[in-house]
Amino acid sequence: MFLNKCQGAVRVDPLVDTKVGLIRGLKADDGDYSMFLGIPYADVDENNPFGPSTPHKKFEGIFDAVHDSVICPQNLDNGTAVGVIDCLQLNVYVPKSANSNNKVPVLVYFYGGSFYRGYANRDLYGPRFLVKHDVILVTVNYRVGAYGFMCLDTPNVPGNQGLKDLLIALRWLKNNIESFGGNANKITLFGQSAGGRAVDFHLISEQEKLFDKVIIQSGISISPPVIGEVDTRAPLMLAEKIGFIPDNVPEALSFLATVDPQIVVAAASEIDYTFRPCVENDFDNVEKFVTDYTNNKKMPKVKTTPILTGYNDNEMFLAHAGGDNEYFENLNIFEDTLRSYFDFDEKRLKEMANLVRQFYIGDEKMSIENVQAIADFHSDFTYLHPIHRRTSQNMLKGAQTIYHYLFSYNGRRNMSFKRNVTMSGAGHGDEIGYLFQTRSLINDEITVEDQIMIDRMTTLWTNFAKYGDPTPTVTELLPIKWKPITEEKLYYYKIDSEVSLETRPFSKRMAFWDLFFKHNRQLQKGYQRS
Repeated sequence: MFLNKCQGAVRVDPLVDTKVGLIRGLKADDGDYSMFLGIPYADVDENNPFGPSTPHKKFEGIFDAVHDSVICPQNLDNGTAVGVIDCLQLNVYVPKSANSNNKVPVLVYFYGGSFYRGYANRDLYGPRFLVKHDVILVTVNYRVGAYGFMCLDTPNVPGNQGLKDLLIALRWLKNNIESFGGNANKITLFGQSAGGRAVDFHLISEQEKLFDKVIIQSGISISPPVIGEVDTRAPLMLAEKIGFIPDNVPEALSFLATVDPQIVVAAASEIDYTFRPCVENDFDNVEKFVTDYTNNKKMPKVKTTPILTGYNDNEMFLAHAGGDNEYFENLNIFEDTLRSYFDFDEKRLKEMANLVRQFYIGDEKMSIENVQAIADFHSDFTYLHPIHRRTSQNMLKGAQTIYHYLFSYNGRRNMSFKRNVTMSGAGHGDEIGYLFQTRSLINDEITVEDQIMIDRMTTLWTNFAKYGDPTPTVTELLPIKWKPITEEKLYYYKIDSEVSLETRPFSKRMAFWDLFFKHNRQLQKGYQRS
């Protein structure tokens, strides 16, 4: 419960009594809410920093939750290595309306970043737009890259450490969020890109259900790159890159545990290795999280979890928009992408890649003139069709409520605008600026049109968290009722300057991939793995 909530008419230093002790936060300066920043929820063993974390112990005195600057080891977009091992913290943003007599819904956000970068602080995920809807927002740091996703044939480093960090965070929230005025029975997970993948992994896991709804944005557990398996090369490669030649994996791990994590992540960026979720082996007394490839799982939680999922209409355009003629001449995207997801022999790979190429660009050369078609392929294979396939799986597994969206708004808070790129619709991550107040946009004037989109997106998302229905009533802001998918109709809500309810987004492109996967189903990596 909140203690010392008010002093006169001003809320000062809010203090919360939780099961792990007293936590003191801050009164926000940009809205009527409180911030509890950098609360440690788990600890990483400094002697085994690549291994599973453990729940943080109770606080002995008052914990001052006033800083959110800590991030996990990683390389930033500009290549700078940053971060510390002791990074497993979460931030809780609480509207004034929340208290023990009025427990409000909770939205828990998992950040994206391809599982090798990302952090939870207000630079990227400012809470102001969401908490004004009388919900609690929680953002969570979890380990990425080598520290979060090294997968070895050992109980000390079994794999998926980053996903297990999030599991510990959700258990912490289940036990403590009511002390902040949150409803522990109304916890909605949401995430974008790799964060969406992480949400889906929690939805299909065998662990206890610690949430009641999920929102999955532009990323799903079957999105490329495909789930990996045990691979002992990574610690050996990292140690050698840093200058130590180990005789075996344990020796490499012992060495790496003594190295500054910023040196480790810098080295990780220079080796030919992708750290990603993996199918874990069984070890005694070690909790297993990813037990099999998604396509082979039973997914019991799907039956009882309302799902809101979708993507942006031009996801991968910005990834190719800056390419010159040399870039496109050397772009072997059809073969490279298919090779990453299917166990094709070279003959079949060439045949399938040519089929895909014909569908998207015909006999045209790879060039800047075909950038939109190339981006369409990349978007479809990486984001759109994986979500399409998982939605079909969820329906077959007994899902009761699935809402599907297509975000296509192009405003001043889109990344294409910030990069002076002319494009139609919305690229990967462009919806983020309409859900969160990000630092890069904080000084920008919010146009009338963008404010409407902020209000629209945050209302849809928080309505879903509150009611399991993003449009419980039709309003001027949301004049069209959003219908969930049925067995007969794949409804989707098109979110743009105007909203509309339509069916089957990109139907021809999705039908092509339906047939492609049907034809090659058994050649998917991990198909029916026993």
